[in-house]
Amino acid sequence: MRIAELAAASGVSATSIKWYVSEGLLPPGERTGYNQTEYGNDHLTRLRLIRSLVEVGGLSVAAAKDVLAAADDPAHPFGDTLGIAQASLPRPTSPPSTESLARVADVARRQGWVVHDGNPGLAAAAAVLDRYLALGRDDLAAVLPAYARAAEVVAEADLDTVSKKLDAGPATAAQTVVVGTVLGDALLAGLRRMAQESESVRRFGTGSPS
Repeated sequence: MRIAELAAASGVSATSIKWYVSEGLLPPGERTGYNQTEYGNDHLTRLRLIRSLVEVGGLSVAAAKDVLAAADDPAHPFGDTLGIAQASLPRPTSPPSTESLARVADVARRQGWVVHDGNPGLAAAAAVLDRYLALGRDDLAAVLPAYARAAEVVAEADLDTVSKKLDAGPATAAQTVVVGTVLGDALLAGLRRMAQESESVRRFGTGSPS
C-alpha cells in the first residue's frame, strides 16, 4: 500500500509516518520506483503499536523508541526489557520523601517482594503518599498492604501472559512485556473505575451517575 493508504488505515498522518521512519520506530517501506514507496501489513501493525504506546500509554516518542528497540532484540535479557518498559512510564516531577519511600519499601518487604532500590514503581508510589500527606491525609498509607496484594494479583496475570508467549519466541514475549506494562496501567485504571461503581452499589445501593 502507498503511504496515503497506510495513513488512512492506521489513523496516523503521512507526516508522522515519515517521522517515525526517520526516528527508527518504523522500518522504511520498499522503494518501488522514483518517489514511490510500498508498505505492508507489518507496517500497519507496527504503527498501531506505536500509536497505542504514545496515545494510550502516554509515552514520549523517545521512550516508545527505547521500549520497541528492546522488544525487537531477541538477545535482549527479559528482565532488562521489563525494566526498560517500566522506566519509560511517567515519573514523579520531584523526588519523593525519604519517609514515604521507607513506607512503600516496608510494605514490599512484608509482601516478600524482591525489588531493587531503583525500581521506578517505588518512587511513583511514594510520590502518591507525599501528595496525600500534603493534603493532610494519611489514610491511603493505611491501605497500602491491600493495594500491594491487588498489585501482586495483577503482576501474576501479567507474567502468566508473558509465559504463554515464550514458545512464540523471545521477541514476541518481549513485545508482550512492553505492551502489557505500558497499556496495562491504562487497562487497570479503567477496570478499577468499574469495580468502584460496582462496590459502591453493593455497599450503599448507588454507584456513579450515568
